[in-house]
Amino acid sequence: MEAIRILMDEHQSLAAIIHAIRHIIQEIKLGRLKPDFPLLDAMVNYLDEYPEKRHHPREDVYLFEPLKARTNEGAEVLAHLEREHAAAEERIQKLEKALQYYRDGAPDGLAQFSDAFDAYAEFYRFHMITEEREVLPLLHKYLTPEDWERANQGFAQNQDPLGGTKKSDAPEDFAAIFSKIVASAPAPIGLGAGPYKG
Repeated sequence: MEAIRILMDEHQSLAAIIHAIRHIIQEIKLGRLKPDFPLLDAMVNYLDEYPEKRHHPREDVYLFEPLKARTNEGAEVLAHLEREHAAAEERIQKLEKALQYYRDGAPDGLAQFSDAFDAYAEFYRFHMITEEREVLPLLHKYLTPEDWERANQGFAQNQDPLGGTKKSDAPEDFAAIFSKIVASAPAPIGLGAGPYKG
């Protein structure tokens, strides 16, 4: 099931970037790092451009829709997940607004950004757990070979944020962005080579 392998890889990539942002925020709070806003911008942009705008729509079209066509089992959880997918713009705007508030020098800017990010990360933790524990077994149970073939083809498009997925509004790809993040982010997230240059 290539579609499921790709989905799980993408969940791992999302978990990794969430871990990286959480680590950086903690290091700033402890005074061991100065805020690198271009780096934080790049990370938040990834969250917007990949999971929200690419990953979720493919789940809806290639997994959730065929499952709903085959069975009513899991209808409530699917409806819940689809509502969460539909709230992507509002979710990312809260995070972007909190980052801008921090960048603007508000005295409580770091605390506000940290709280907004914690809410975002907690949402995704439960969202991915729900998909993996409740929806994946239903997909294996009900999808036909034809459904899987279509899903495999759909998920193979723009699949890897670390390997060349294009941003929607710029020629730079995510592989280049992640190379810069790894070069500039502090250990153990990256190599600590210096500020991010987007």
